[in-house]
Amino acid sequence: MTTALTVAGAGGVLAAPGAAGAGPAPVPPEIHGTGAVPVVTGAPEAGGTPAVQAGDARMVLETGGGGAAARKVGGGGAAARKVGGGRAALRRAGGARRGLAWWDCGDGLRCAKLSVPADWARPGGARTEIDVARMPARDPRRSRGHLVVNTGAGSSIQDVRARPDTVSELARWFDVVIMEARGSGDHDSAAAVRCAVPPPDVLRLQLSRGPAGWRAHARANAAHGRSCRAAAGATRLTSWQVARDLDALRAALGEARLRYFGNSYGAVYGQAYAESFPGRVGRMYLEGVPDLTGSGLERRMTTRARAVERQLYAFRDWCRGRLGCPLGEDDAVSVFDDLAGRVPLPDGPRSEVNARRLVAAVYAGLTPARWPELARALSAARSGDARQLASLASPFPASAGADDAPRLPLSGLAPGGGAVRATAGGTNGTTLRMMRCQDVPAMPRYRDFLAMEERLRAVAPRVGWMSGRHEAGRCLGLAGTGPSSAVSQPPRPSRPSSPSARARVLVGIGRLDIEAPASGSARAARRIPGAVVLWHGDGHDAYLLQGVRKLRATCLRTRVHDYFVKGTLPARGTACRGALVDGMNPRGASAG
Repeated sequence: MTTALTVAGAGGVLAAPGAAGAGPAPVPPEIHGTGAVPVVTGAPEAGGTPAVQAGDARMVLETGGGGAAARKVGGGGAAARKVGGGRAALRRAGGARRGLAWWDCGDGLRCAKLSVPADWARPGGARTEIDVARMPARDPRRSRGHLVVNTGAGSSIQDVRARPDTVSELARWFDVVIMEARGSGDHDSAAAVRCAVPPPDVLRLQLSRGPAGWRAHARANAAHGRSCRAAAGATRLTSWQVARDLDALRAALGEARLRYFGNSYGAVYGQAYAESFPGRVGRMYLEGVPDLTGSGLERRMTTRARAVERQLYAFRDWCRGRLGCPLGEDDAVSVFDDLAGRVPLPDGPRSEVNARRLVAAVYAGLTPARWPELARALSAARSGDARQLASLASPFPASAGADDAPRLPLSGLAPGGGAVRATAGGTNGTTLRMMRCQDVPAMPRYRDFLAMEERLRAVAPRVGWMSGRHEAGRCLGLAGTGPSSAVSQPPRPSRPSSPSARARVLVGIGRLDIEAPASGSARAARRIPGAVVLWHGDGHDAYLLQGVRKLRATCLRTRVHDYFVKGTLPARGTACRGALVDGMNPRGASAG
């Protein structure tokens, strides 16, 4: 059903999707004038049509997901007119009805701004905006509703713009709504909090020795944190705040329950939503869930260290089983041990790879997407040329900041190459690290960390022990860490739904995931009532990267789609093969 309505010109406002009585949200400036025409869509749980204040430009109201395209329907006028049998009641902003004004924003997407409280503990206070983008269903008449997605990148919308195949298959059934976490935003969006000081590269801490490097990294992280807080102003950055934002989006879309796909840190937002609003959880798929809230820092470090150490052996087995692997039939673990006994290794005429940089290089190369690169680097180093190893362990320039996710080149996974996270919504200059560090406990003092690191060496002596510095390096020096700190946290529901009323949550866990190690993700899944685990043999971002590779009918994607579309959950214990790893060529080109 479509209904003509009017939207204010220079001073138009939309009904705010926050708490009742909150102030109006300004209409995005992009929709004024003669540019793209906005559309208002969705309604509150009770039904009805969204309200928009009367004004100058006539627009079309969409009351269903994936409805007709927006169009101008005539001149000005304050009264709503009936179109196709529907009627929009014009109200002033601040009423009970809610909606989103959509406009064309390129790459086949339609964008909108969601106005929410800057701090949900003070819903009548300052407000902030959340960027959302909709990838319309391929056949709007057959859309099953809205599926909200957060890819876990620094900007989910930029991520999908750069790699639309990550989620485009979902548009066969749904209007796919990509939602940014608060503080993140699309290109040139005013909603994005831009930290003036970029975060330091954790690789620099991995390569440093002694307390001076530890203190320098803490100072750099603290400067990043201060710049983020200054840019954020009153906007509070925690996953619990994002959970409230998700619920505001659900209401604005007119959905009784939230249908959601959260990847990587996007899965943390899904966890927070399921705990805060258990009765409003629809079908939810969480992949690459980090274990943040239920384990101490050293336990998380140990889990990651063991996962990385196991990954070295998985890399060895993969290389042995692939015709053309540069290491041939040689044992990659033995090759590493031999190189470790020969350090320093020559890296050009004036530089060398020392023992710490060798470990950091192999650590960086153990992300499955980089296995072909690691095999070539180890083979060359064995022959006396360690330049490729040195390249694996090269920090970003200090002015460029750092990416918290592993460096994931697409070479070997898809044509075109290029960095996945760095070019597709990476974390540089954004608030993603700040968000994460509000959700975890404070970091230890240097002397205490050294004791932890020695214990990590005992359980993961070759490479995995380096995980401690990776984990600590993210939040070392950032003030106000921990969910019980001064950061405002919305209250949890006082009367959670009964177990029978809870929707089942599907959790994807990759056996080769070292960013969110399998054992930690399994612990996180056990804290989600009724969660069903779907195991697979790939690493982090598996669903998204299989889409990039155009692997449409993999075991993982088929079962995720069956759940979202039909509500069919995989049988407990279901395990899928690693479609990405199986198709990866050891020479670095895709096998398909």
